[in-house]
Parts: sequence; C-alpha cells; structure tokens
Amino acid sequence: MSSQSKRRAVITGVTGQDGSYLAEFLLDKGYEVFGVVRRSSTERFERLAAVRDRIHLVHADLLDESSLVRVFKEADPHEIYNLAAQSFVPTSWQEPVLTAEFTGVGVTRVLEAVRQVCPEARFYQASSSEMFGKVRETPQTEDTPFYPRSPYGVAKVYGHYITVNYRESYDLYACSGILFNHESPRRGLEFVTRKVTHAAAAIKLGLQKELRVGNLDARRDWGFAGDYVEAMWLMLQQDQPEDYVVAMGVSHTVGNCIEVAFNHVGLNWKDFVVQDKRFIRPAEVDLLVGDASKARNNLGWQPKVNFTQLIEMMVDSDLELLKR
Repeated sequence: MSSQSKRRAVITGVTGQDGSYLAEFLLDKGYEVFGVVRRSSTERFERLAAVRDRIHLVHADLLDESSLVRVFKEADPHEIYNLAAQSFVPTSWQEPVLTAEFTGVGVTRVLEAVRQVCPEARFYQASSSEMFGKVRETPQTEDTPFYPRSPYGVAKVYGHYITVNYRESYDLYACSGILFNHESPRRGLEFVTRKVTHAAAAIKLGLQKELRVGNLDARRDWGFAGDYVEAMWLMLQQDQPEDYVVAMGVSHTVGNCIEVAFNHVGLNWKDFVVQDKRFIRPAEVDLLVGDASKARNNLGWQPKVNFTQLIEMMVDSDLELLKR
C-alpha cells in the first residue's frame, strides 16, 4: 500500500456510542472510514448524523464470516476496530446464547476474516472491565485475573483471549483495550448514567415525576467515551501490539452520579429517587476501578473530561434534547 494513499479503517458497531465518536476522531485524522452496519438492523443513524455523508456504510454481520470477508476485501483496511457486540449487561441474562454468539464467537469470525484477507492490518478488540467482575484485586490492571459475573462478561473474556490467541498463533497485530465504563450524551437510555441524566432533565422540566433505580451503592469507574476512543487509536500506533486498561482510576457510586445530576439542575435527588428491586442484577459487580498507568506511560493517553464534567455534560445535552 502506498504511503501516499489515505489510511483506511473499518469500524464494526459504528452506529453505537463508541463507534460514532471513533468515526469522527479518525475522520479528523484524515482516515477513510468504513462503518459496518447490519442489514436487518432497525438501528437509526442519529449518532452518525454529523459524519454520515463522510463515511462508507457497508453491510456485514458478526454472525456471518463471509460478509466480513467481503467487507475487508472491499475496504482493504490498515486498521480494524471491533466495537460491535450485544453490549447491555442486563440483556445478557435474557439472551445469553445470542450474547455469546455476538460478543464472544463474533470476535473469532472477525479475526478469521482478518487472517484470510488482510493479515497486515492492525486489529483492535473492545474488551471490558466487566471481565474482572468479582474483582480479585483493586485497582484492576492488565494482569488482574478475570472473574466475570454476567453472560456478557463471560463472552467478553472469550473475545479477549481469542484475540491474544490469534496474536500469538498467527503473528497478527491484534490488541485489546480493557475499557472501564465510559459514557456520553450518546449513551443509550437503558444505561444507568444516561437514565439518571435524562431523568434529572425531565424532572426539572416537569416531564417526569420520579426516577426508579436499583443498587445505589454499585461503584463504577466512569470516563468520557470521546476520551476513550483516542486510547483505542493510540494502541494501534505502537511498535508492538499489547493490551491496555483504559480507566480514570476513580470509582463513584450510582448514588454519586444521581447527586451530581440533580444538583446540576438545582434539585434534591432524595425527593425524586425510588429504589426498585427489579433493577438489581442477579450477580452484582461490586467495585470496578482501573489502573491505567500502562496506557498513560506507554501511549501518552490523558483523559480530558472528569466525572462531574461528564455527568453535567450529559444533563445539559438531555435538557436540550427534551426542550426540542
């Protein structure tokens, strides 16, 4: 490939939160971007609204290896980012086999297609802090043993290790980012942070009476998705492929998240929040907090948005959305 030509990247899961931020990030870097979408998808493209006319949308499915082979032949990519998954943890208990197919075995199909079509391409796998689950040590590093506590977490562990296996077996440039929770105004409404910020905005505007949540004491290490996609890109720019934890290194409770959101609109959260057993997971992940020293030292990665700024940004976005 001539160095004169634009760098080309394929993103699976391009219509998701991370996919849309990554597409924008790569376009700003001058890449030609191919975004994989499922033909059966009822997925709308509002997250891509700003860049839809600048990327190539191509049809493929993680359940169908031949479709991935076709896309890689067409795109001839330098970089491949596998962000597609069944990514909502509670759904993974309702659809454990489908979650395993997409989030676990789907990674193997992508890697097989890479091996056959474009073995020189650099591959990024979206691993997850949910792999740590019932944590063996705090904070969690690249060397912390996995103990997943959901079908989603189990599937992600498979995806993680099959990536390591292809790297070691076939000498592919393949790496995983073990990303801790990362949110944004583009987060789906089913996720707790967005549910909270949307409710705070709706209650402030008189459109909603209360917010029902599960475990207020569940702790997460939350960062901004826009910062985290930069770490993905940096991983593929190194001499050697390695796996990295990407995290803020600070944990907050769901209660903290609620407090910041409601304070931002001048409300006392205790007047509006109701705990509801229906939203408590069958097996909870207690304390996820990541140590991203390796990413900071080796990649030079620095997050720009802190927890309070993130939640306030999301509340402001939801206020705008609901006013429209």
